[in-house]
Amino acid sequence: MEGFPGIEDQDKGPVDPRFQDMATVDFPDLNRQMGHWYVADPPLARPGNGISPADYFGRTMVANLPPNIRVGVISVAVAGCKIELFEKDQYVSYLQTAPTWMQGIVAQYGGNPYQRLVDIAKLAQKDGVVKGILLHQGESNTNDPAWPNKVKSIYDNLIKDLNLDPKKVPLLAGEVVNADQNGACASMNSIIDDLPKTIPNCYVISSAGCPCQPDHLHFTPEGYRTLGTRYGDTMLTLLGYKVATPDKPQESAQPPTSSGKP
Repeated sequence: MEGFPGIEDQDKGPVDPRFQDMATVDFPDLNRQMGHWYVADPPLARPGNGISPADYFGRTMVANLPPNIRVGVISVAVAGCKIELFEKDQYVSYLQTAPTWMQGIVAQYGGNPYQRLVDIAKLAQKDGVVKGILLHQGESNTNDPAWPNKVKSIYDNLIKDLNLDPKKVPLLAGEVVNADQNGACASMNSIIDDLPKTIPNCYVISSAGCPCQPDHLHFTPEGYRTLGTRYGDTMLTLLGYKVATPDKPQESAQPPTSSGKP
C-alpha cells in the first residue's frame, strides 16, 4: 500500500490539517521523525513513495466529517511482499529468501513491519481511537486459496495486540488492478472478494475502473485517488455518515446502516 512513485500537482496540497499521518520511519528530507504526527502530505509510508489509497481515504474522510473531528493514518507498507511478511510465525523464514531490495525496505521498519505497525499504533492510541484497518495487498499471493486465512490471522493478531473490539473495528480490503484494466493479477480479486466470508467485519473495495500503469500491476495516481476515495466512502458509511459525492462502484460487501461515530 506504499504507492507507486508518482505525485501529481493536485496531490501536493494544501492538505486539510485535520488529516494527519504518524510517521512509521524517519523522513530526513522532510524533517519528519518516526512516532510523531504530521499533516498528511504525501508520501505517507516511506521517502520516495507516491500516493497510495491511504491519501485519498483520509482526504475523503475529513471532507465529509464535522470540522471538530480529525483523522489519522499509520502506513506500514513493503512493495511486492507476500502477506506472509506480516505473519508472526512466518516473517523470519520469508525474509531469508526475500530479494535484497525488499530486505532493505524491511530494515527501515526495524526488521519486523508487523511489530512496527503495532508499536506506532500504540503510540497513536494515546491521542485517539483506532476505528478501522486498511489493507491493500494480494499481487504476490495471486491464486493463493489460503490468503483469506492468512489475512484473518494477521487481523486477529492486530485486534489482540491493540486491545480492539473486532465488532467495532472493520477491515477494509481493496482489490488489485481490475480485469477491466487487464490487471496482471486480476484473478486474485475473486479471492479478495471472498474475504468477508472469513472475516465477518470486512468490506471489499472495488478497483473497477481505476486506471493502471503500463505494467498492469500498479495504479496511476488517478487510480489511487479513485480507490482511496472508495475506501473513505465505505468507512464513512460504516460510521453512519452520509457521503456527499460517493464514488461508484462501491465495496462488494454492504455495510450496516448505522454504526458509532468517531
